[in-house]
Amino acid sequence: MNRFTRNRCLAMSLVLLALSALPARAEERLRMSTTTSTENSGLLSVLLPPFEKKFGCKVDVVAVGTGKALKLGEAGDVDVVFVHARNLEDKFVASGFGVDRRDVMYNDFVIVGPPDDPAGVRKTHGAPEAFRAISAAGTPFISRGDESGTHQKEKEIWASAGIVPRGAWYVEAGQGMGEVLTMATEKRAYALADRGTYIAFRRKTDLVVLRQGDTNLWNPYGIIAVNPEKYSHVKYDLAMKLIGFVTGPEGRSIISGYKVGGEQLFFVAGEGKKN
Repeated sequence: MNRFTRNRCLAMSLVLLALSALPARAEERLRMSTTTSTENSGLLSVLLPPFEKKFGCKVDVVAVGTGKALKLGEAGDVDVVFVHARNLEDKFVASGFGVDRRDVMYNDFVIVGPPDDPAGVRKTHGAPEAFRAISAAGTPFISRGDESGTHQKEKEIWASAGIVPRGAWYVEAGQGMGEVLTMATEKRAYALADRGTYIAFRRKTDLVVLRQGDTNLWNPYGIIAVNPEKYSHVKYDLAMKLIGFVTGPEGRSIISGYKVGGEQLFFVAGEGKKN
């Protein structure tokens, strides 16, 4: 090897060494606020990794109640919200905070309680009547109490029942769905739960479904990009890629195929529920 060749090899080695010392390109990150039910049910653990791999990014999830998730969007602290309270979602968009809302999936709410059902909820004919029975009996009821989508639905049912819940029997937890189910189990109490989280937690509780199937217990989920005209720093393009993914063929297939104990937790928007 002559001197020229040796010098050339040395130069190339120095270049490669310098390149290897450069910091790796920072991974692009997307901030998403969402309801606790999407996380507690385990859905996000199977839905997000394929998206992250496909687009070379990382989704930072903030799982809170729907009301808080939307507040994060209103403050421009996240790029996209994935929630379940249509009235609040429509207000979020109408107020200019969100754009490009799309339906994603649905399941339903259920009223759960102790197997011996001290309030007689099994005998009722609808969610409002079930709530009236719980109130009349003064049996413990654990409320999310956190302005989540589940809490919004609970308040709608109490209003339909003509009752303002108060008293020692009514406990506002200010916690997520998993924590509420744990509290209800410990206190032998009733609760309103989204079916997905209840199924995911069923092995950890002896609470049973006592009221289900009412039309007013339907539970749709939507995903919304935070408005880039309001907050120029949000990652709108990446948010739209996520929205397109979860509402597209791959995302819909993952959602439809996600089961716990052989039971499907969510059904994609536009498709009928399978038995």
